[in-house]
Amino acid sequence: MTGIALGVAAGLAFGVGGVFVKPLLENGWSPGAAVLARISIAAVILAVPGVLALRGDLRPLWRARWTVLLFGLIAVAGVQFFFYASLERIPVSLTLLIEYLAPIALVLLAWARSRRMPQRIVLAGSVLALAGLVLVIGPGGGRLDPLGLAFAALAMLGVCVYYLVGESSAARLPPLALIAAGFVVGAVALALLGVTGLLPMRFVFDDVAFLGAEAPWFVPLIAVGVLSTAFAYSAGLAAIGRLGSRLAAFLGLSEVVFAGIAGWVLLGEVLSALQILGGVLILAGIVCVKLERGQAAPGGTRGGPGDEASAPAVELGAEPIPVTAALPLPPRAGEERGA
Repeated sequence: MTGIALGVAAGLAFGVGGVFVKPLLENGWSPGAAVLARISIAAVILAVPGVLALRGDLRPLWRARWTVLLFGLIAVAGVQFFFYASLERIPVSLTLLIEYLAPIALVLLAWARSRRMPQRIVLAGSVLALAGLVLVIGPGGGRLDPLGLAFAALAMLGVCVYYLVGESSAARLPPLALIAAGFVVGAVALALLGVTGLLPMRFVFDDVAFLGAEAPWFVPLIAVGVLSTAFAYSAGLAAIGRLGSRLAAFLGLSEVVFAGIAGWVLLGEVLSALQILGGVLILAGIVCVKLERGQAAPGGTRGGPGDEASAPAVELGAEPIPVTAALPLPPRAGEERGA
């Protein structure tokens, strides 16, 4: 149950990120600036734990340099960049919906690679989760710009890389070391995108309205950096190592549910009956995937229905998470949330 608890904790931490970031966005911060700041804070926080996890020996990082670069450039910076590039062309709800298709994309990819149809319980869970996402996020309206759709799809693939790297690197690098190094790479990449003007950066250092009171600008920023970035990514990768990419990816969808609950409890935003039903369907989909029989552990052993392992390493998982949570939920839930 440790893996399940870690996955749920990561989903909760990612889900409340929108509540922390929203005051900054309303005060004039650009999403790119908020993302760069939160990732930089998380990189600083995890630097020492990351080195301690390696026992002061940085050679494993060099040996796994391509994995670190892949994680930092694609799973961190790439997801953020393509998410916001997509928002400029298509509605936020549609961008979110496409990005959160990552767990289903992993199921289809495993099916294509193994040429074996997933168990019916997994297919049923995928259908339930997809229906729940549509109800919670909404399909969105507006124009369907092809480039915007392509950017959203690339963000979704970046989320898939997050789960794939998290599972495949577990035996070679401690999660804290991978995350800390990946955040450094991601922060540098996002800063370069900002310097070139590809990702707008606007910082505002005035007090903000935060949880019903006035607070310095750095208070919500530290909250999102510590809880919804450093802790969320650490718990998420730890869950992937215990559960495998498939189940961890579906557990990541709990972020959508927690984001809606956080907006309701902390911001007083109303959840519609359809959104509540959607949340129930997402949870039902997660349960179905957990009930998959004869799962393969990340290490390759076979387990029973009660095992916490999910898919073999060949089966490749919002965020920001996901994985990114830089914006609150879309208007139907009362906010606009990042991936």
